[in-house]
Amino acid sequence: MDKKEKTYTVQEIKSKLEYYCAYQDRSHYDVEQKLREFNVIEEARDLIILSLIEEKYLDEERFAKSYARGKFYHKNWGKLKIAQGLKQKYISEYLISSALKEIENNDYFNTINKLIENKIKTTNAKSSYDLKAKIIRYLQGKGYEYSIIIDEIDNLLQQ
Repeated sequence: MDKKEKTYTVQEIKSKLEYYCAYQDRSHYDVEQKLREFNVIEEARDLIILSLIEEKYLDEERFAKSYARGKFYHKNWGKLKIAQGLKQKYISEYLISSALKEIENNDYFNTINKLIENKIKTTNAKSSYDLKAKIIRYLQGKGYEYSIIIDEIDNLLQQ
């Protein structure tokens, strides 16, 4: 039993990708993956991507900044995890650096402190050493820098 794959015109694919990009900011990598799903030939792929860029549906810098803000302000990810996520989308180091500047330093430290305080309340630890280790592992898993974690834990535990 052969399953016939639906075929689309270039214009239909372009319309679908315009909707895909308008719904949420996308990286070039995301759009290229979508084009591969449609089995688009390389020449048409390039034309579609160029058209999406010209019509402002696709903007790598806007995507990177939106991604950084969203992952930090909604998921409480640290800068290391955000940068890693952007690298997986093949975003340049320059744009990653620019995107991370979207996160205010005050917000960053307030979030770390809030996460530490919540973890202290919800963690069963046998000792203060055990508690500190669990908090460090938790925050490193969320992508926060070790040196900042240590400083903030020490500041909170001294109060």
